[in-house]
This record gives sequence, structure tokens and C-alpha cells, in this order.
Amino acid sequence: MSVTALMLSASRVGDTPYLAHTVDFIKPLCQPNQNWLFIPFAGVSIEYDEYLKMVQTGLEPLGLNISSIHTHKDPKQALAQADGIFVGGGNTFHLLHELYRYDLVDEIKALVEAGKPYVGWSAGSNITGLSIRTTNDMPIIEPPSFSALSLLPFQLNPHYTNYQAPGHNGETRAQRLLEFTKVDPNTPIIAIQEGTALLRQGNKLTLVGDKEGYLFKGNIQEQLIQAGSDLSEYLTF
Repeated sequence: MSVTALMLSASRVGDTPYLAHTVDFIKPLCQPNQNWLFIPFAGVSIEYDEYLKMVQTGLEPLGLNISSIHTHKDPKQALAQADGIFVGGGNTFHLLHELYRYDLVDEIKALVEAGKPYVGWSAGSNITGLSIRTTNDMPIIEPPSFSALSLLPFQLNPHYTNYQAPGHNGETRAQRLLEFTKVDPNTPIIAIQEGTALLRQGNKLTLVGDKEGYLFKGNIQEQLIQAGSDLSEYLTF
């Protein structure tokens, strides 16, 4: 399996411009003038044309030709002909619903496993795990299944923070992920902070960026993962 996949926690870090911090992460995975296909289906509160323009502007330093799958008559053909795939953030449930609606889940998985590079952020990263059961999003629509691309054989939680606002009595993120480990104690969750990403290159998996990640699995709760850690063992857990 020759998977090259970059799972970015977020499209922004702090107050930086849209996708600005991702450029250095993405650059090694592409070449100028390549044709990459963007999948905007997570963008429920934004028009797809506008979403595409945001991505084109944010990733302009890469010199890529970026089109959106919604502008192509044959989505599968567009995927097959693209040099790489971008999948943006927004609502994970809507993203996966649309991928199933257009019969693209297995298609994307097969193309990426055959070597086509994949870059996702937020919801676009969440769908690379076994399922979307550890998304942070509201289930605004019901996909046929929660099963996702399985480019990673575990669960992913992007935008990770365990901050609790003063006076707020809802569950923290760690408490929510604990709930998952109670019903599925054998499946790891890797939680990544904004500004970081998981990079899979074949059988190697690395936490990239300058912030720590966190592991949840069974009785292991919020175990620190050092920035830059080799996480390849989780590809065969």
C-alpha cells in the first residue's frame, strides 16, 4: 500500500490567514501546475463556488490548478484524472453523506491506496479514520453509514482542546472521547491540536507540527504524544 495522506487538524491556526499554515505541510506532496481536485461537501454554510475560491487563494503559493468536484459532470472521472485530492472542513456528517450519495467512498479509498495523494483538514481529516464517531460536529444529516475511508485504522479527533470555559457545565472534549472508549475500548483515538497534522507515507505515520497530540484507548486517557512522534505502530494496532 503506497498511501500518501496528510490529515490537518484545521484550516487555520490562531489568527493566520485561511490555509496559510498548511502550505509548508502540503508542499512536499505536490508539484507546481499539477491538477488537484477539491471536495467541498462539508461546506454547508458556504456556497461551493465561494469555498473553492477560498481554497484556491489560500493555496496559491503552491502553484496548483485546483478545481472543485461539484463543477464536473462525472465526479468519478474527475477523481481519476486528478493528480491529488483536497477535502475541506465543515460538517463531517454532511461530507460523508454526500460521498455516499455520489458513491465516492470506495472510489477515493482505492485511488489513495493506489498512490494518489490526499490532503484533508478538519472534517476532511476526520473521514480518513475508521469512522466519523469521534467528530466534533452536529449530526445535521444521517449518512447511510458512519464508516469512513479507513485510510487510518483508528479514530481521529481534529481541533483537539480540552478547554472548558468558566461557568460552562457541558462535557469537555476529553470526557466525550472517554465515552467512546467506554463503548469501544479496543480502538485508539488520536487527537490532534490545531496547527498540527498526521502524515501517512506508506507504512510510516508521523505527528507533524510543533504541538503535542493525545492518545485515548481503553483505560488510557489523554496520554501525551510528543510533537514529531513516529506513530507507525498505530497503522497495525
